[in-house]
Amino acid sequence: MNKLDAWVSRLLDGVSDYVSGHRGVPVLIGVLLVLLNYLLRLLPETQLGFIESTDLLLHLGVVVGLVGILLGDALN
Repeated sequence: MNKLDAWVSRLLDGVSDYVSGHRGVPVLIGVLLVLLNYLLRLLPETQLGFIESTDLLLHLGVVVGLVGILLGDALN
């Protein structure tokens, strides 16, 4: 196993340990990221470039929420 695989494995172990104790937190973070993206779209004077043009916070929020649900159910 190379160093990157070991690092990813430790990262996933740490995330799964955290999510097992706090199952709703990743989903709430995902919802907050989606809402933040929506609010940034409503404000006409924001100039965030890449973040605003690609809806980065929207996509990140959906991924974080889905991973939180999957890890929470897997640890049940």
